[in-house]
Amino acid sequence: MHDVGLAAWFGGSLMGAVGLNGAASLADDPKERLSLSSAGWARWAPVQVTAIVVHGIGGVGLILGNKTRLAGQPEARHNTVIKSVVTGLAAAASVYAGVLGAQIWRHSDEGGDGATEPTEGASTALASAQTQQRIVQWVIPALTGVLVILGAQQGEQQRPAAGLLHSIGLR
Repeated sequence: MHDVGLAAWFGGSLMGAVGLNGAASLADDPKERLSLSSAGWARWAPVQVTAIVVHGIGGVGLILGNKTRLAGQPEARHNTVIKSVVTGLAAAASVYAGVLGAQIWRHSDEGGDGATEPTEGASTALASAQTQQRIVQWVIPALTGVLVILGAQQGEQQRPAAGLLHSIGLR
């Protein structure tokens, strides 16, 4: 659950920023650019929320299943604390992106140069939401990518001789 939820969260956010927002910016009508992007993100939102919840449930299960190991291995405990903080930040960024997306959708009749690029005559509310979303859309895959790396590191910490280097004879 932990890994599948994270995979959907990471992959969906990266595809949305690159594919969905990028493709929407190619629409001829500036109003259609925001409408297409907003509609796509609205369809993805339930999957994204499910992915985050599934990841969280899986994470709690891993912590409970590894509580003895976490008590005895400070490096695994530190990794778990860092993963928990990064997960909280990624979840907060995802919620904030959703709030910004709703603001953008409410102003989609104004149009945009792209999903996250306001037109010159955009209202302050739309321009602000788009400018913030331009940053947040990259924060989410960056943070969830860090979680993928930390999960791999934690997997290596479970090896009896402390890692990959030992298992291939380099230690």
